[in-house]
Amino acid sequence: MRRGRAPVTGAASGPGWFDPSPLATPPAPLSVAEARRWCERLARAHYENFTVLSWLLPRYLRPHVATLYAYCRCADDLADETGDPAEALRRLDHWERELERCYAGDAEHPVFVALRETIATFAIPSEPFHDLLVAFRQDQRVTRYDTYEALLGYCRYSANPVGRLVLLLCGYRDPERQHLSDCVCTALQLTNFWQDVARDAEKGRIYLPREDRERFGCTEEQIARRHFTPQFGALIRFEVERTWALFQQGALLEHRLDGWARVYVGLLARGGQEVLRAIERQGCDVLTRRPALSRLRKAMLAGGGLLGCLVSRRG
Repeated sequence: MRRGRAPVTGAASGPGWFDPSPLATPPAPLSVAEARRWCERLARAHYENFTVLSWLLPRYLRPHVATLYAYCRCADDLADETGDPAEALRRLDHWERELERCYAGDAEHPVFVALRETIATFAIPSEPFHDLLVAFRQDQRVTRYDTYEALLGYCRYSANPVGRLVLLLCGYRDPERQHLSDCVCTALQLTNFWQDVARDAEKGRIYLPREDRERFGCTEEQIARRHFTPQFGALIRFEVERTWALFQQGALLEHRLDGWARVYVGLLARGGQEVLRAIERQGCDVLTRRPALSRLRKAMLAGGGLLGCLVSRRG
């Protein structure tokens, strides 16, 4: 969920206090309405498709979705912007303490003032929020995965909680839909990894499991040099086929939802599938050229907004 965000510094224009720093404290306590406006401004500043997303959502849900986005965005910034893993972990601990205060009825930061209202309105348990912080912490400690199962374990915390939060906003709490959502969210996360193999390698991260790289005879040095070979193409094809299988497992989710939620989830899943097709169209060469969608396809699929952005932030 981190790529493509616009840098935001200082106060934004317009009335009201706005400092986008996750550690900033308002000069005076914010009302729920003011905190919601803060979260929406943060979402619009960081995420170019947020306006399109807002058109798709029912009006009553828009502030709650912006609040969920702001929670993830701020946690991501705390983890990413220090350049020091130890300091990042300390900041994430601080963010988790603020989350616990929020559930105890005490909130100061705009995200948690707004989130407290969202939690109460939709009876959201704390587990998905805590799980996301597990993934942010893991990002500071782990840059390689030995097995596919270990990578799926990471997705369990980095992607799946977001889908479950969206289901709660839709009014769905049953295990069947949660399982289907997990399949779709994991598939989206993996799609992002395969799309960004070269970019992630530049940051010192390799998400292709070691056991798979060894099976196909691909090395870290090859990835770092962006040296594409038929063996590497076969490796990516293998991972893409696994990801298609996950999308297929979660395909029933769209048909288990009603109204706007069905449209939203359908657009989201198709957006990820279009990226897989783009990978396939270029022969699974994700080293010399990053697979991307045309502007037309992006415009058609932009409605998959929030969840797609959050799921693709990791890396």
